[in-house]
Amino acid sequence: MAVSKIVPITGLLILCVAALYFTVQDPSFWTRRTIITGPSHMTFRAPRFTPEVMLSAPRRSPAIPNSHGKLAVYTVSTYSFGSRQKTSEIKVIDITSGLSTLITNERTASDPSWLGDTNELLWLKEGEKGATVLVVGSVEKVGQTYDAGIIPGSISNVKVKELGTGQIAIAFSGKSWPNGTLYNAEQEPKKLTTARLYDSTMVRHWDEYVTPQKNAIWYGKFERSNGRWSLGPVTNALKDTRLESPIPTFGGKDNFDLSSTGLLFVSKDPSLNPAFNTKCNLYFVPINDFSETPTAKPRLLELEALQGAATSPAFSPDGKSATFLQMGQNGYESDRNHVVLVPDIAGSPAETELSAKAQVLKIQKDKTEWDRSPSSVAFSPDGSMLLLVVEDKGDDVLVKFDLKDSLTNMQRYPEPVTGSGAVSDVQPLKAGSNELFISSTNLIDNSIYTVVDPAQPAEARVVSSNSRQGVSFGLSSEQVSEIWFQGAVAWTNSWSTRWNPAVFAEQGYVVICPNPTGSTGYGQAFVDGITESWGGVPYEDLVKGFEYIEEKMPYVDTDRAVALGASYGGYMMNWFQGHPLGRAFKALVCHDGVFSMTNQISSDEQYFPNHDLGGAYWKSRENWERWNPARFTGNWSTPMLVIHNELDFRLPISEGLAMFNVLQERGIDSKFLTFSDENHWVLKEENSLVWHTVVLNWINKYAGLPPFKEETASGVYMTDETQVAVG
Repeated sequence: MAVSKIVPITGLLILCVAALYFTVQDPSFWTRRTIITGPSHMTFRAPRFTPEVMLSAPRRSPAIPNSHGKLAVYTVSTYSFGSRQKTSEIKVIDITSGLSTLITNERTASDPSWLGDTNELLWLKEGEKGATVLVVGSVEKVGQTYDAGIIPGSISNVKVKELGTGQIAIAFSGKSWPNGTLYNAEQEPKKLTTARLYDSTMVRHWDEYVTPQKNAIWYGKFERSNGRWSLGPVTNALKDTRLESPIPTFGGKDNFDLSSTGLLFVSKDPSLNPAFNTKCNLYFVPINDFSETPTAKPRLLELEALQGAATSPAFSPDGKSATFLQMGQNGYESDRNHVVLVPDIAGSPAETELSAKAQVLKIQKDKTEWDRSPSSVAFSPDGSMLLLVVEDKGDDVLVKFDLKDSLTNMQRYPEPVTGSGAVSDVQPLKAGSNELFISSTNLIDNSIYTVVDPAQPAEARVVSSNSRQGVSFGLSSEQVSEIWFQGAVAWTNSWSTRWNPAVFAEQGYVVICPNPTGSTGYGQAFVDGITESWGGVPYEDLVKGFEYIEEKMPYVDTDRAVALGASYGGYMMNWFQGHPLGRAFKALVCHDGVFSMTNQISSDEQYFPNHDLGGAYWKSRENWERWNPARFTGNWSTPMLVIHNELDFRLPISEGLAMFNVLQERGIDSKFLTFSDENHWVLKEENSLVWHTVVLNWINKYAGLPPFKEETASGVYMTDETQVAVG
């Protein structure tokens, strides 16, 4: 067992078990946990890493280099707790010097792209009556812009592709009416009733009711005349197809790609109910002229061997071949992604021929199959390699493999291009080069830009660190340590404004962040282990973890430990309550967790509990009841803060209310916090500050620490019997 350096400040323990519904297994090998201790003893800009510092820190998007590899464009948003306002900016960074230039700070400006091999930029801004304006500006003439087109509705996810001198193809996503026309919320006819009538599920998804309007991909062409770009007519590529892309709720640019030969996109299978199925297909739309409607419907690529979710379609640089990722099982959202290669996709006139050409890559070494699950795939700039982002032992890394190898029987694993941290985006650095521009984060830095040559990854050069390697936040890599013990895994080494371990460490805690059996990054067998064992093996992992802390980390005062969890982690807090480990903690925090397993029938994505519990409720009732935390409410005794939001349609608010009612009726010290305008997550800055204030005050009270701050200062006021958040 290896334990890396740990710099404890106090001996208080906080155990965070926060996860987003990942299916969760066999603790037969050594796996990693992440620990953050704090605060850091160093010179830094922020006197303390408080929730205000974290939430008001500038948030940079991934950056996109221009074709010359000298400049990269990105967006940055910043919230001020002083003015109670958010600013949005589009900036360009010099890749050599790391210095940035403001292009625009127009409040609604978004989604910038380079136009061809020039230093001109295209971006979106809100227009009148719900329209979207396409704006063109130049790095050389900041402030001098013109409108290159107006789209009569809200659009996003812009992609552009140079077609030749003076011509650029564009694709973007926007809501569509059933007849294929662009939806404009501000122009929608006034409704005389709020009634909604459904004859099939799903009724709600994530935080919205399902409506007749569906996501669609639109395309068009820019042409340059008299020194200016102008957009011609745009076409809905999905009209009259029953297809929807990007796939709700989180699909975006990762669900489609654009080339000179056409469009590539993934969509759920329209013949299957999306509430019970994850099956997706790949579609190719050949386009001869981007100013005209397509001459053929989208061509379907369907693989008998792969029946699950699909993502990350990408063209080769020449637009002739394609790649994408797809899972094997329908109905299992945590299945392993397989890499699929489609040679000569543009030259396939028929769907049968297209599907026959597709190759599912078999990646193995010494007859052992590579068991990692990539989250994205793309071709290298010269088309000779595939580049994959994959979670591996707590880091989201970039790996490569050569397409010269046998594609159906590769005899080596992909080679790493990056090491620690979490890669969020990969772009070609410039035309004619295989160098890459990588955007990433880690536990102490919310945005890093790096240039790396895949052939020489050790010589990677950091272009810019948003927090100067954590210095601006008062954080240091020395605060982050790893311990290894038999049983469970680590959170990824990435930045978060929702569950940031450093915020808790700043209070004086040793923060241990496990994702138990079933987490990604350690192979598919480890992911599969939670199936039909929600409160089984994962709970055993956490018991072993706590025992390890008690036995091997003497500076930790486990008598003053607290635990927090969200989603599946919230389920685990309720499981703790009914089982012995719950008595090891002074207090618990349950954020949007599962109380009644039976009530998961009211969730939006029914394939999730159906898979993990061995079938629908009436087919596998024993499993549903076996892992139901509500069965053990007679054992509940640990003080608990319950947080549950009204727009959480993944786990309806009745779950949180039920928890709080049980705690109150049993006379257990408890509080209930809710946000009427938040979903499964708390995303708005003011709400997030309230969330952090209430959570930190709650755990500090039971750990014997002073309050983080007065709750009235964060818009939370006490009444005689309850605590109410007010806007």
